[in-house]
Amino acid sequence: MTAPIPVVVAGALGRMGAEVIKAVVGAEDCSLVGAIDNTPGKEGADVGLELGLGELEVAVTADFEGCLCAVSQSVRDGGSGAVLVDFTHPSVVYEHTRAAIAYGVHPVIGTTGLSPEQLNNLTEFSAKASVGGAVIPNFSVGMVLLQQAAAAAARFYDHAELTELHHNRKADAPSGTCIKTAELMEELGKSFNPEEVDEHESLAGCRGGQRDSGLRLHSVRLPGLVAHQEVMFGAPGESYTLSHNTIDRSAYMPGVLITVRKVGSLGSLVYGLERLI
Repeated sequence: MTAPIPVVVAGALGRMGAEVIKAVVGAEDCSLVGAIDNTPGKEGADVGLELGLGELEVAVTADFEGCLCAVSQSVRDGGSGAVLVDFTHPSVVYEHTRAAIAYGVHPVIGTTGLSPEQLNNLTEFSAKASVGGAVIPNFSVGMVLLQQAAAAAARFYDHAELTELHHNRKADAPSGTCIKTAELMEELGKSFNPEEVDEHESLAGCRGGQRDSGLRLHSVRLPGLVAHQEVMFGAPGESYTLSHNTIDRSAYMPGVLITVRKVGSLGSLVYGLERLI
C-alpha cells in the first residue's frame, strides 16, 4: 500500500485549520504530522485534545520553520512528499509559502492576500526548486462552477459588478476569490461598464473598487456571515445574477483533500482549484 501523505497544518487552532485537521484525520490516505499555531499558552498541547478529537499525539508548536525542517527530514528518511496546508494570515503567507518550498514541503495555501508580484515570484521559485504547490483562493467546488459560469456570461454582457460578503474577522478585502473571479472574466480582454454619465461619489468608496477592466468589486464584512459571492450582469431590459453561499466551512474540505492528494505531482505552483479538478 502507498504510504499516507504527511500533512502539516498551519493555523491549526483556527476555524479553518480545525476543519482541515478533522478532514485529514478522517482521510485514510493522509497522516497529520504537524500542527502549527501561535495561540498563547497552547505550545506543546495535543492538537487533538484541543479540538475535541481525542489524543492525536501531535503537539501544537509555534515554531513554523522548525516544524517544516523536522517534517522535511522525516521525508528524506523515507516518507512520501509532505504537504503544508496554510490558513493563517495575509501578513505571513508569502514567507510561509516560500519557506515550505525551500524545505521541500508542498504548500497548499488557503490564505488569501498574495499580490500578483508575489505569486509570480513564488511560481518561479517553486519551478526552480521542482516543488509543486497550490494557491487556492477558494476550495469550494461550487465556487469554481460559479467562476466558470461568470467567465462564460462575460462574453455576452458589457456591464457587471461583483460583491463578496465575509465574516468580520477576514483581514483582506476584496477577497482572493472575488479577485480570481474578476480575472477569469477579464481573460476575454474586453472592457466593462462603459461610462454613460459623469458619475461622482458623495461618499468616497461607495461605488466599490474599480479594476483596470472597468469591473467594480464590493466587499461586505459582518459577523454571522461565512463566505458569499454574487456576480451581477446587466443589459437593457434584463439582469443576470450568479451567487454562491458557503453555509459551513466543511464545504471546503473536499477541495482541500483533492489538492493535498494532487499537489505532490505538480512541477511548480498553480493558482486556483480549477487547475486541479
